[in-house]
Amino acid sequence: MSHTEKYLKEAFAGESQANRTYTAFASKADKEGYPHAARLFRAAAKAEEIHASNHLRALKAVKSTKENIQAALSGENHEWQEMYPGMIETAKAEGNKDAEMSFHYANEVEKVHSKLYQKLLDSLGSSEAYPYYVCPYCGNTIEKEAPAACQVCGAKGELFLKIE
Repeated sequence: MSHTEKYLKEAFAGESQANRTYTAFASKADKEGYPHAARLFRAAAKAEEIHASNHLRALKAVKSTKENIQAALSGENHEWQEMYPGMIETAKAEGNKDAEMSFHYANEVEKVHSKLYQKLLDSLGSSEAYPYYVCPYCGNTIEKEAPAACQVCGAKGELFLKIE
């Protein structure tokens, strides 16, 4: 890997983190009654998203849809099989319950994502299209209709976000 590719990957990661961080900051500013601060955080978050997208494009990381699904599937499998189990154990050993729960939720949902990507890969080209529903607390992702309750965290299904 060239130095430039390494830098593009680092920059992509940093810009992506800034996007998510500023989005969370905007939400907090809204809740605390600072709409102008929230707007600036959202504007900066959008700018960071654009930077991240530009870096990803320069890396030539976006391929055909089939290749993108395969890459996503590989990433999800890595996360639930290799990455999160060790993180869960470390958080448990260190007594960090919040981190343990966050890692556990992510690990369980990555398994779901893996199955969904595999299903999509197997049926790529079919004309079936339906919405997905995402739990606002743990990220659990369900096809077609929201469940009565989230199978991962127990949240009420009526809270799930519909993605069309």
